[in-house]
Amino acid sequence: MRPIAEPLAAAGVLGVGVTGGEALGVGPLDERRQCLPTGAQAAGARDELLPKVLLQHLLRRRERRRSMTWPPRTRRTASAEMGDVAKDLTGWDRGRGCQPHRRAPVRHHQGQAPEPAYPCSRTAPQTVAAEGPRGLYKGMGAPLATVAAFNAVLFSVRGQMEALLRSEPGAPLTVKQQVVAGAGAGIAVSFLACPTELIKCRLQAQSSLAEAAAASGVSLPKGPIDVAKHVVRDAGAKGLFKGLVPTMGREVPGNAVMFGVYEATKQYLAGGPDTSNLGRGSQILAGGLAGAAFWLSVYPTDVVKSVIQVDDYKKPRYSGSLDALRKIVAADGVKGLYKGFGPAMARSVPANAATFVAYEITRSALG
Repeated sequence: MRPIAEPLAAAGVLGVGVTGGEALGVGPLDERRQCLPTGAQAAGARDELLPKVLLQHLLRRRERRRSMTWPPRTRRTASAEMGDVAKDLTGWDRGRGCQPHRRAPVRHHQGQAPEPAYPCSRTAPQTVAAEGPRGLYKGMGAPLATVAAFNAVLFSVRGQMEALLRSEPGAPLTVKQQVVAGAGAGIAVSFLACPTELIKCRLQAQSSLAEAAAASGVSLPKGPIDVAKHVVRDAGAKGLFKGLVPTMGREVPGNAVMFGVYEATKQYLAGGPDTSNLGRGSQILAGGLAGAAFWLSVYPTDVVKSVIQVDDYKKPRYSGSLDALRKIVAADGVKGLYKGFGPAMARSVPANAATFVAYEITRSALG
């Protein structure tokens, strides 16, 4: 017995003293040594004591792991879990070709409850392992179905704003005028972006709620149309526009900055207001910088928008945008408003570069 008990005690296992193979209690190592059986008692005591010691050791390890886990391991319903998901469910931006980068920030903030959140470089492989490659594209149906309409509204309204702001037909706009045109386009596109992003956010968030939903008997939506039906059933048609204010708070200043930076970069590269002779490389550079400027200016607003859109309709955690902002900062500090920022930027630069080049090519082709 003595050779078995001492290494276990030295490793931090709870000590158990025995007399005739029966447990006496817990005590320091010296006290346990006095109670250790010797001689004929040792063989029988070992068989009874060792399973108890190992069991206590496993229980202690389990408690230590629980104490180190954040958030704490608690049983929650699917509706309660929905309020905690994805503060960094970042908005789908202009390229729409980088959905795997969209899923990584989602899982990054959510983590795999009850485990701690992992870096995005680890959450993407975990998503593939759990759901397959298709998991990276979950929630893509709603944005993909409306991408053409979104860009059509965005650039059409911007074109109308340009026509209103020009001093004379054909005159190039100044950077300030492009900022105003972008802001006007942001107002119009918000009414399309809000319901689309709400469906996308809630569909992506539900993957972390599967276990809680199964335990509570709640059925989760199976696709974009099913999500929309659930929302209308719970909150009416106006429920699809939950988060419209923060959506405008993102689209209006974000598009103002984006189009302003795009025009300023083009004029800088062209050496003047006439940018008609710029090559594709310059347009790619200007579009990439414009996309980066968009998220640099409005990313925290997008975080607030997303947590509001995945909040429960019947028992909301947030009373409004300012309340959500205060609670996010109180829980995670200012850095909580920037979780998932890296993947968002990695997505935004090439996506917006491609979008602006496509816009310039289409405009040139149409005359």
